[in-house]
Amino acid sequence: MMVSIILMIVIGLVMLVIGILVGYILRKSIGEKTIGNAEQKAKNMILDAENRAETVKKELVLEAKEEAHRQRNDLEKEIRERRNEIQKSERRLIQKEESIDRKLENIEKKEESIINKEKSITNKQQEMDKVLKRQLDELEKISGYSTEHAREIILQKVEKEARSDAAALYKDIESKAKEDADKKAKEIITGAIQRCAADHVAESTVSVVPLPNDEMKGRIIGREGRNIRAIETLTGIDLIIDDTPEAVILSGFDPVRREIARLSLEKLIVDGRIHPARIEEMVEKSEREVKAIIKEAGEQATFDVGIHNLHPELVKLLGRLKYRTSYGQNVLKHSVEVAQLAGLMAGELGLDVTLAKRAGLLHDIGKALDHEREGTHVDIGIEVLRKYKESEAVINGMAAHHGDYEPKSIEAVLIAAADALSAARPGARRETLESYIKRLQKLEEIANTTEGVDKSFAIQAGREIRIIAKPDEVGDDGIGLLARDISKKIESELEYPGQIKVNVVRETRAVDYAK
Repeated sequence: MMVSIILMIVIGLVMLVIGILVGYILRKSIGEKTIGNAEQKAKNMILDAENRAETVKKELVLEAKEEAHRQRNDLEKEIRERRNEIQKSERRLIQKEESIDRKLENIEKKEESIINKEKSITNKQQEMDKVLKRQLDELEKISGYSTEHAREIILQKVEKEARSDAAALYKDIESKAKEDADKKAKEIITGAIQRCAADHVAESTVSVVPLPNDEMKGRIIGREGRNIRAIETLTGIDLIIDDTPEAVILSGFDPVRREIARLSLEKLIVDGRIHPARIEEMVEKSEREVKAIIKEAGEQATFDVGIHNLHPELVKLLGRLKYRTSYGQNVLKHSVEVAQLAGLMAGELGLDVTLAKRAGLLHDIGKALDHEREGTHVDIGIEVLRKYKESEAVINGMAAHHGDYEPKSIEAVLIAAADALSAARPGARRETLESYIKRLQKLEEIANTTEGVDKSFAIQAGREIRIIAKPDEVGDDGIGLLARDISKKIESELEYPGQIKVNVVRETRAVDYAK
């Protein structure tokens, strides 16, 4: 059994080997046949590809030749066109050269003609000069005047005619300007004055203190005069006790000290206890009261005008002007009025109202210190305003109100005008008879020393000077220039409040007698 099984296995293995060999042989034969077919197909494909490549090559070569031929034709066409354009340009250049040559020939001919004309003109000019010289020589012989002498005569005549024409033109311009300017100025000034109504208080350098009875005079004097000496020493004011019934006179140049002395004396009279210790106490108390009044007056003035941000010391100096007078006019009230007038006029003219008011309020600030410092109130004012950092515009407006300095703005001119308006009001100021007479005499003297003036008369309390011109020296056209010359001399040589009208009169009289 075992042998049969082994035999069957061996037979199976042999059969398997035989099957494998048969399969290998079959497979090999089939593969060789397939490979041969594939090789043949590959050869055929290669041949076809070579044939196609040759065909494409021939086609590409043919197309390249055609393209080259076409491009050559286009290039030749473009070259022909450019050659034609170049030829046209050459022809145009040739034509232009020919035209330029013709023009150059014409210019040369004209230059030659001009040179000939210049020579001819020069020759004619020389001939004319010779003829003119001969004519001048003949004219000099005929007239008996040399050229220089004749020129002087002509110039004098021309100058005389020019001055006459200038005087007539000045008169015409002045009359036209006055018609417009005077009307407008009067409207502005009148409106400002009507809208500004300030009081004018006349004060003097003395104060009068009423007494309840004459016995009080002895108590004020005190034993051996100790009370009156104490008052005078503490206040710096002189007490005048004379025969005036029930009154004591206080005299002093400083109005603030005089006010302190007046208050102190009134308090002592009311209190009744008059001795050096009590006097000292009352003087100190009065000083405090006066300082408070000064501060309040300065603040009230700034409030009335509408000016703020002033330095406190400037406010105090303004308050001191409450006790300062100028020709009897209260300086603080005058300053407030000037500020209001300048502000109103500045508003009418469209200028800086605040600047005009500020400079107008401070224009007399130097008078608060002119008893204590050397110099004019204008110079003192400049120093004070610069010390307290006021602007240059305000300083110039203050400095120029009397003409000491040149005004640099229209507001400065308005302040000078407002100052003159406030001072020139009827009753605003008063001056001594002696100074008034001297001013009138000086006014007439200035007019009488002017060439062409026959007589002069100061009228209207010195507000006008009437001048009689010499008719044989001043013509109708020259009276305007004469009036202007005299007004300029008055402005430069005379100090006066307000303004002075210069009225020049010229007349020609013919007198004959019937016999």
